[in-house]
Amino acid sequence: MTAVTDQDHTDEMDHATHTGDAVAAQDEHPENTASVEGDSEAAPANGLPVEDAEKASAPEDADDHARVRADADTSGRTESKASADTTDPADPEESTGSWDDGLIARRVNETTAAQQAAAVEIRASRAQAAHSAHAAQAAHVPAPLAYDGPLRSRLDALRELVGLSRTRLDSGTLAEAGRVLDEAAARRRLSGQHTVVAIAGATGSGKSQLFNALAGVAISETGVRRPTTAAPIACSWSDGAATLIDRLGIPGRLRRRPLQSAEMEAQLRGLVLVDLPDHDSAAVAHREQVDRVLALVDAVIWVVDPEKYADAILHERYLRPMAGHAEVMFVVLNQIDRLPGEAADQVLDDLRRLLDEDGIALGEYGEPGATVLSLSALTGDGIPELREVLGQFVADRGAAARRISADVDAAAWRLRPVYATGRRTGLSEEARDEFAARLADSVGATAAGEAAERAWLRNANRACGTPWLRLWRWYNDRREPVTGRLPIRAQADEEATARQRVEQAVRTVADRASGGLPAPWAQAVREAAVRGSQGLPEALDELAARAGLPVGRPPRPGWWPAAVLAQASMTILQVVGGLWLVGQIIGFMAPNLGVPVLLMVAGIIGGPLVEWSCRLAARGPARRYGLDAERRLREAAAGCGRARVLDPLAAELLRYREVREQYARVTGAGVG
Repeated sequence: MTAVTDQDHTDEMDHATHTGDAVAAQDEHPENTASVEGDSEAAPANGLPVEDAEKASAPEDADDHARVRADADTSGRTESKASADTTDPADPEESTGSWDDGLIARRVNETTAAQQAAAVEIRASRAQAAHSAHAAQAAHVPAPLAYDGPLRSRLDALRELVGLSRTRLDSGTLAEAGRVLDEAAARRRLSGQHTVVAIAGATGSGKSQLFNALAGVAISETGVRRPTTAAPIACSWSDGAATLIDRLGIPGRLRRRPLQSAEMEAQLRGLVLVDLPDHDSAAVAHREQVDRVLALVDAVIWVVDPEKYADAILHERYLRPMAGHAEVMFVVLNQIDRLPGEAADQVLDDLRRLLDEDGIALGEYGEPGATVLSLSALTGDGIPELREVLGQFVADRGAAARRISADVDAAAWRLRPVYATGRRTGLSEEARDEFAARLADSVGATAAGEAAERAWLRNANRACGTPWLRLWRWYNDRREPVTGRLPIRAQADEEATARQRVEQAVRTVADRASGGLPAPWAQAVREAAVRGSQGLPEALDELAARAGLPVGRPPRPGWWPAAVLAQASMTILQVVGGLWLVGQIIGFMAPNLGVPVLLMVAGIIGGPLVEWSCRLAARGPARRYGLDAERRLREAAAGCGRARVLDPLAAELLRYREVREQYARVTGAGVG
């Protein structure tokens, strides 16, 4: 096998030769034109660029076809030469018909017919072989990739997490998670029997040389010109990987097959090796191709050399961000043939130290992590060890799933600041009660209860008090002037104060609810509180008017009629005693001051005594009446605040708890 440039040149020469043969055959045998053109299209390449089994053809068929073409060309040239030698152009009779015995003509025609039959038979056999190859390929389509239960659960949780967060987080924050889901779905539909491994490295690290060494043939161009590799080149050790290579965007002209070796094919069966351009290339397009392909492959082999193994670009741009992908990562120290003595071991130890500082777990002593090796692609030292490790890695068929799992881990880590803060979140009962109390104060629930209590006592005094005292109070009430200005100003001030109290209550409960939440969710909680507070003061005023003092008189206790009857009796005693004295004074009745005076004194003393007793007895019912009125107003205010503010806040907090649960499933562990 030759390099890429040699391959392209060989293909062009084969095409030119075949085209010339087809033209010659068409000039001498027009009836075979379609067959020759069909053979030209079906002619196989020389064995290097292939996509799948159907792109390859049998060497025996190609040799037979070449021999048929050569025989046909020789026969045509013999016939033409014989005709030219025996025919005189000046003699019209001989030019119209020569070789009257027809011996040579029959011989030529018989040879041509035999050649045509052989060509038809060869084409039929090759078409049948191609059809069989297509059937075999269709019957042995590689099974798609299958994810295990935990990984499927994590992907489902990530999908649910993205769905729940679309209205709360910007698209840029969720872009990486969406890309991981898309790539996981795309990779799952493709072959699970193949492992795509990319070889990446810096300029002059020898990655193309390592690529050729693993393939056993010079596939990727090497040289001192920089950059040497301009586009990714793929090499597949088995059939069925065309769709995987299509996903990488590698065209058919850059797809190769390794050296045909039974031992090598058995060892690396299922491997798709991709040689990438230099990640530090001066050409921006090369670096973009490296970043694009690295996001799609199942594993990567990082090739470093003794001079640039500590390059900051490599560690800061690639190795450190990909520390979570250690299980699908190989780090190869190439060109150890340039290091004298124990220098190779020292450089390898220093490389391990740098990888450890990057956070890359090293797969030593059977632990999962990156594989670190040293080799020389030029001399072949260490290549068998790498091929053996790579063969075991590919045979495990788990690289694609581990790569997707590492991508999920990386996406979850990037999303951690918007889902977990390490602090307790939620709205406590204390905060809810405080919010309800603030709303009750804003509508004057306490004052309303006290007013209800005073109203009940006033009603009791009117019913159980002495008539003379009630008359005096009525007279004083009628004498007080009614201005009308002070109550209006006081009402306006009370409304402004009530609105401020409502706004303060909403801000306080929003701050309590958003405490400990990540910034996007805290903002969503505050916005929900602001939306709920719109129109809340007016709604509270309406509720206060509707749930305030009931219309009509307050309810009366059972002892109330007896108290009224007693007060009426005291009044009657006073009236009877007074009339009795008046009758004695005017001589209408016999003089007897003791009885009327006693009646009047009993009525005068008994009336206030009954009123005082009723007032003492009315305190309990009046207090209960006031508390009941206050409770109704507080419940109404709390219900209004709960419906407009607390319920939207609870919905936002519930959504956040749901995404926290999904995030915990994505990470595979609880979050703080």
